[in-house]
Amino acid sequence: MSEIAAVPAEGGPGALATLRRGLAFSPEMTRGLSLTLLLALVSTVGRVVVPVTVQQTIDRGIRGEGGPRPGLVLALAGAAVAGVAVTAVTAYLTNVRIFVATESGLATLRTKAFRHVHDLSVLSQNSERRGTLVARVTTDVDTISTFVQFGGLLLVTSTGQLLVATVLMAWYSWPLALLVWVCYLPLFAGLRTLQQIVSRAYTTVRARVGDLLGAISESVVGADTIRAYGVADRTQARIDAAVDAHAKAATRAQVIVAASFTTGVLLSGLVVAAVVGIGTWTGVDGDLTLGELLAFLFLVQLFTGPVQMGTEVLNELQNALAGWRRVLAVLDTPADVADPGPDGVDLAPGPVAVRFEEVSYAYPHGPPVLTGVDLDLPAGRRVAVVGETGSGKSTLAKLLTRLADPASGRVLLNGTDLRRIRFSSLRERVVMVPQEGFLLDATLAENLAWGRPGVTPARMREALSELGLLDWAGGLPRGLHTPVGQRGESLSAGERQLVALARAYLADPDLLVLDEATSSVDPATEVRLQRAIDGLTRARTSVAIAHRLSTAETSDLVVVVDAGKVVDAGPHADLLARCRVYQELHASWASART
Repeated sequence: MSEIAAVPAEGGPGALATLRRGLAFSPEMTRGLSLTLLLALVSTVGRVVVPVTVQQTIDRGIRGEGGPRPGLVLALAGAAVAGVAVTAVTAYLTNVRIFVATESGLATLRTKAFRHVHDLSVLSQNSERRGTLVARVTTDVDTISTFVQFGGLLLVTSTGQLLVATVLMAWYSWPLALLVWVCYLPLFAGLRTLQQIVSRAYTTVRARVGDLLGAISESVVGADTIRAYGVADRTQARIDAAVDAHAKAATRAQVIVAASFTTGVLLSGLVVAAVVGIGTWTGVDGDLTLGELLAFLFLVQLFTGPVQMGTEVLNELQNALAGWRRVLAVLDTPADVADPGPDGVDLAPGPVAVRFEEVSYAYPHGPPVLTGVDLDLPAGRRVAVVGETGSGKSTLAKLLTRLADPASGRVLLNGTDLRRIRFSSLRERVVMVPQEGFLLDATLAENLAWGRPGVTPARMREALSELGLLDWAGGLPRGLHTPVGQRGESLSAGERQLVALARAYLADPDLLVLDEATSSVDPATEVRLQRAIDGLTRARTSVAIAHRLSTAETSDLVVVVDAGKVVDAGPHADLLARCRVYQELHASWASART
């Protein structure tokens, strides 16, 4: 059994390793990269058009031998305009290509992460709060998008800009170029240490975002319960604590970045002042013309701009890497309930015989829930599984439908290990109705068709009629077209369960698993549903996790579970005569009815 991988507090894998693995999961981001980089190079080189034009205009067009040359000035100005235009077009094309590649790649990353979450067992999903899982697939991916589309482009162009500016500065005056680099060397030398500090800070920020979303989602989903128990203040305190923790983490990260940004700005100012002073002194000695000095100052600005922006890029980079690591942590979590895929087999249509062979199971960090279960369930029989709360009944249902795999032993359907059956076949032939019917925010008809895409409204009405639910559905405001609301909130708990049962009926499975599926239905509706379920379970194998022993009384076979073990199995009458555990369960249930 796996749990969602956590990201270490110290920041996890290195930046390059994270980047390589992230791009491997999003190959669209690197397609056409050569052309994009070429356009970025043209855009970067175009930035030096203005400094060179200024130098040539002053030294040759205005202060050249023979006096001012208006024609040359106009020609140089025209060349500058053309260069700036080319720079603008290539910058636009570079941005568009990066945006398209990024969104395409990150859409793939979201899909893979979301798909992988669904491939994990229910227990793996439950090891992390749902809001945090949502954050990993949404906001954490958004941080990557923000960096690649802004910081990534800036990183590429800034690197090229630094190189081009350095070459031209050295061409005009290598001593001044050396001065600029000497001034910035301490900042470059400390960049790795600063990167590690910012990385730790933003890893904490991403974790706090997940905690915040988790706290908010819980309070929204559980709003009715919160009001019913009058714990709004305590709930608000939890949310406030999550908000405060996120604010503190984000503030700390921003303070670190602001300090580095301020350092870069201060250093840039000092460099410009030094260049002006020493450049003027050099110019007086005749080693540097006025045009070259002005061009050099323009180039210094081209050099210092990326350095100043580098702190912002560092900000986005570390935020993105923290988010990327959290998404990769989901993808790195092994799918402990994996689809065998092409190596698997299909389950043949028809009634299903079930066998548990020495099956044991334990939840993570907990005691065994099932121990050494040996059980045969004949094909085409109606089976009820009964036992006290916590005895392991629902765990049997999870193993039978492969929402989890046993820690030891095997579950066989018609002699085939469940782990060898393809998901596509298993989900078609085996259907489970859980304790709480989950509904989509859609119409009644769309929810009914969820288990059987393409089913016609006529077949829906026929199925509802066979279940005795047609009058109920017809009494809804818009019949089959009635919106049920988010999670079916427009319907009562019992009505949601009716829809879940009708949906399973339409799916027409060979093995039907009912996990206390009538527990939310009132007694009158239960009688009506039980009659319909009798028709549904005829000629197919059905396993009902029974809370109400009326289900056991009408079953062909009753399985009694106690403390994680199957203590007896047989018809209701036989168990009532010989099984002490079943006798006590039945007596308790019967007394509760009177």
